[in-house]
Amino acid sequence: MSHGIPDLHPLREALKRVAVTLKQGDVPFALAGGYALWARGGPEPEHDVDFVVAEDDAPRAAELLADEGLDVVQPPEDWLFKVFVDGAMVDILFRTNGVPVQRSVLTDVDPIEVESVQMPVLATTVLMGQKLNAMEEHACDFGKVLPVARAVREQVDWEEVRRETAANDFAVAFLVLLERLGVIEPAADAAA
Repeated sequence: MSHGIPDLHPLREALKRVAVTLKQGDVPFALAGGYALWARGGPEPEHDVDFVVAEDDAPRAAELLADEGLDVVQPPEDWLFKVFVDGAMVDILFRTNGVPVQRSVLTDVDPIEVESVQMPVLATTVLMGQKLNAMEEHACDFGKVLPVARAVREQVDWEEVRRETAANDFAVAFLVLLERLGVIEPAADAAA
């Protein structure tokens, strides 16, 4: 960190190293989370990098990354494993919002060049749905999600996000906030 600005170079290098390893090993994957939104124009995250793999492919992905000499760690959570690249943390998720990742999810991706590496990136609508569904009583910082939503708003099918997040009261409240701030249009049924 220099002058209060975090050095994100290690995260970017970790992102590239993991993506290239998974590509070379023919493990279907996609960039997810904050860095996927960053690749689509959102603010750059400072904590970690997220990838998704199908639950069936998770053991093979972990083995492949370990064979490449990366530090693969199984935390207590049973929905991901972590990879450390020179101290930078990469989460490999095989369940999102409690739902096992299926290979079919990895077809709703776009190939995007991220830091000079062509890689599959989850669709923006899927990413926003996951981000909002992750909100809960102990993790509900609208201030962190608002700049992301503003940055990618034109790439998102907000009606689909509303359907996907309808059971999450925190997500519903955030969507109302976006409407009230004029970031997104009101829900179709509310406009009628």
